[in-house]
Amino acid sequence: MKLFSSEKTDDAHIVALDIGTEYTKALIAKVNGDDLEIVGVGRARQEVGNMFGGAIADITGVVKNCEAALVQAEEQAGVQAKKVIIGIAGEFVKGLTSTIRYKRPHPDRQLDAAEVELIIDKVQERAAVKAQKQIAFETGNPDVEVKLVNSAIVSIHIDGYKVTNPIGFQGRDVAIQIYTAFAPMVHIGALERTASELDLELVAVAAEPFAVARAVLGNDANSTFTAILCDVGGGSTDIAVINDGGVEGTRMFGVAGRSFTKTIANDLGVGYEAAEKLKLNIDDPKIKPSVQQTLQAAVDKTLDVWIGGVELALGEFDAIDHLPNKILLCGGGSSLEALVERLQKSDWYKELPFTRRPIVQHVKPDDVVGVTDKTGDITDHTMITAMGLLRVGYDTMDQQDQTSNNLRDKVGKILRI
Repeated sequence: MKLFSSEKTDDAHIVALDIGTEYTKALIAKVNGDDLEIVGVGRARQEVGNMFGGAIADITGVVKNCEAALVQAEEQAGVQAKKVIIGIAGEFVKGLTSTIRYKRPHPDRQLDAAEVELIIDKVQERAAVKAQKQIAFETGNPDVEVKLVNSAIVSIHIDGYKVTNPIGFQGRDVAIQIYTAFAPMVHIGALERTASELDLELVAVAAEPFAVARAVLGNDANSTFTAILCDVGGGSTDIAVINDGGVEGTRMFGVAGRSFTKTIANDLGVGYEAAEKLKLNIDDPKIKPSVQQTLQAAVDKTLDVWIGGVELALGEFDAIDHLPNKILLCGGGSSLEALVERLQKSDWYKELPFTRRPIVQHVKPDDVVGVTDKTGDITDHTMITAMGLLRVGYDTMDQQDQTSNNLRDKVGKILRI
């Protein structure tokens, strides 16, 4: 990546790269205590063949666009942040919530960090096996390798009593729910190569729905925040269910903004760029009535498939009695007005465990906890994922900066979200 002599490298800054199917977005933030101040924003359009289903398909092309977005952000910020957090998405990224219950042989002893870490390791091992089997089945590759990308406590109960941090408690029956996200090594390897080509230090890779959840939850361990987060990108739709401040799980499927464009292109017999313009200007009165009719039919047809994906994804959360009655949207694909209207007005939700019709709204930049835009360039829901990546990056750096490397620190990293 080209270095500018007028810029300086500063460890007090971090960069988030949201490598999407349609756009690559770069945010540079200054660390100010526990808060992050965005001082640089960049965006570059992806070529059609660079990404597939939310994952990198052409490393060289993606690096070129990441570099373009970074240059914009660096010129605005006046600094080069060397530490980067990169998001990972796509239908082969699996977010699972697993529960382990066990009876302690010495209930009168206080739980310490070593015992908690042992429990967490067991849950992660069990979740890794499940994720590997699921991805192997879906890809048809029994030898696929997976890697843990994110992990966070959902809930902890000791003898039926809910606690936020189990260390120091006594009791016999311990139940811990942990959210874990796994991704195929081939996808993670592509992101690591991208960071290397950009001469950036990769702090962490984060599952993007986890990053969105991190954006809205903040640092309150006693948070009761409950909602369904739906990030509609170009290549995939990522869903996270948050219940009482904990991530119940994430689901992803490969129908999103680009699916609408491709259907329009096929049905109208036009090129991809022309189809994208028609999608973005669907209500333009200058469009001929005959074209408008075919255009609307193409959008409606894709919406039927998309809403079916949402129903299937939410239907898999069978461990909770009721789904949250609030749906928060983000991502460029959620800008399609017809998509929002379908969620708000149709009866898609009636076969799912909702207690009433869910409220649907977009996440606003001001809703992101602990991240402030100092540039004035972030005005809508399309940058929420990148802002969440900054939070995950900060959490990881904060843990790495701990001078002590004892078990309590390691467990503490899992206990926070």
